[in-house]
Amino acid sequence: MFLTISTTGTPERPATDLGFLLHKHPDKSQAFSTSYGRAHVVYPEADAERCTAALLLEVDAVALVRRGKGKGRGGAPDAALAQYVNDRPYAASSLLAVALSAVFSSAMRGVCTAKPELPAQARPLRVEVPALPARGGPDLVRSLFEPLGWTVSAEPVALDTEFPQWGDSRYVSLVLESQTLTLAEALRHLYVLLPVLDDAKHYWVSSDEVDKLLRAGEGWLPDHPQQKLITSRYLSRRWSLTRQAMERLELVRLAEADDSEVEEIDNAVAAEAETEERPTPLAVLRREAIVTALTESGAARVLDLGCGQGQLVQALLKDPRFTEIVGVDVSMRALTIASRRLKLDRMGERQASRVQLFQGSLAYTDTRLKGYDAAVLSEVVEHVDLPRLPALEYAVFGSARPRTVLVTTPNVEYNVRWETLPAGHVRHGDHRFEWTREEFRGWASGVAERYGYDVEFVPVGLDDPEVGPPTQMAVFQMQPPNSTKSAHPTPSTNSAKSTNEKEAKAA
Repeated sequence: MFLTISTTGTPERPATDLGFLLHKHPDKSQAFSTSYGRAHVVYPEADAERCTAALLLEVDAVALVRRGKGKGRGGAPDAALAQYVNDRPYAASSLLAVALSAVFSSAMRGVCTAKPELPAQARPLRVEVPALPARGGPDLVRSLFEPLGWTVSAEPVALDTEFPQWGDSRYVSLVLESQTLTLAEALRHLYVLLPVLDDAKHYWVSSDEVDKLLRAGEGWLPDHPQQKLITSRYLSRRWSLTRQAMERLELVRLAEADDSEVEEIDNAVAAEAETEERPTPLAVLRREAIVTALTESGAARVLDLGCGQGQLVQALLKDPRFTEIVGVDVSMRALTIASRRLKLDRMGERQASRVQLFQGSLAYTDTRLKGYDAAVLSEVVEHVDLPRLPALEYAVFGSARPRTVLVTTPNVEYNVRWETLPAGHVRHGDHRFEWTREEFRGWASGVAERYGYDVEFVPVGLDDPEVGPPTQMAVFQMQPPNSTKSAHPTPSTNSAKSTNEKEAKAA
């Protein structure tokens, strides 16, 4: 990895002042050890008119692979940085940002003991990074650096110069120029924005990264137009850390607007927050509504169909009234996570006898699902393609036939209340559809009619008078045997059953 910082000067303000600012003598070649290699600082040119400092980071590929396994304290979430040796680690990334901070730490803090007046002086600066990953392309590079006072040149690097028809890679050759910034400001910009453009870090991001971001972003990040993107990417898209950082940045902005100290505003907010209850997450409200409905139904043996990572199974295990709980999911990865969440390998014998996890698809009938008191499909139906929904209906209501079935699904009308959800978008990228309240009631009533169930509807979450609740739940109860309504599938459902059985045979 390679980066150069250049400046120009005059006899009164020689360019070689750069050596004082960086605390690295222009006449020497110096080397420094880092966790993933060795950093070298050299000066290709150094006189009164022009001075250039070059930072060269030699990556230790073996150390990178050894330390990059897993997502622990020293692990790298980015597989391309951790799993095998290739040319990916040699483009500018968080590796270079960390080396920049370690080698030029005093300069980044604006400290110069030899000439204390230098750090506060703006000077002509030119920064060059020959190979920089830019997830978002040259336009994103400009949108990040130009608001900070840089003139930006970001030229895309071809995938292969011998084959121009292949197009450009996601790397750019970056040149930044400014007449108005101090060296400390320039280094802090680079420290934050290099990994932001890469959108990856070579180490596991923890809560102390928030403090690092706020220190490096002091004076420029609170008012940056791309503040949210910078914060999210720098913190590896960990939403809890991003929210924490955004709240603290807002405090800084408010303090500046009010010409007061952050601590004063922070104390006021903290005192107020103590008396204000945080809203209960929708996922928790949904589980509480399901447990309440199951309890009212008198169910003891429960199926969680599409159990995902086992949150509902975990909640049901806490209530001894549920004597047998079965989690079913088509994803083995989800079942593995659920097993770890429930600590099945360390669970006592009596508790372990109450729970099972197994793989299965709701597109097919399964004899293992028969004989249970209740079945739950929590946020499941919207993940099924509409043409395959009749097969799911038959597998659950026609074949398994539990006495009680609970179905929850998003209410699409409520989406306008989510400030972070763009207009016209569904809540999750895998949702095949999201129903209005009328559409959900129409579907559920049709299923109840075809399979001999009664159905009622329960709002989950705040029931907005205009758009309804965020989640809608249908509670199906099997009709008694002497009911005058049909408990058998209509011809259209028989057709779905036939299609389902053919698919099962083909598989």
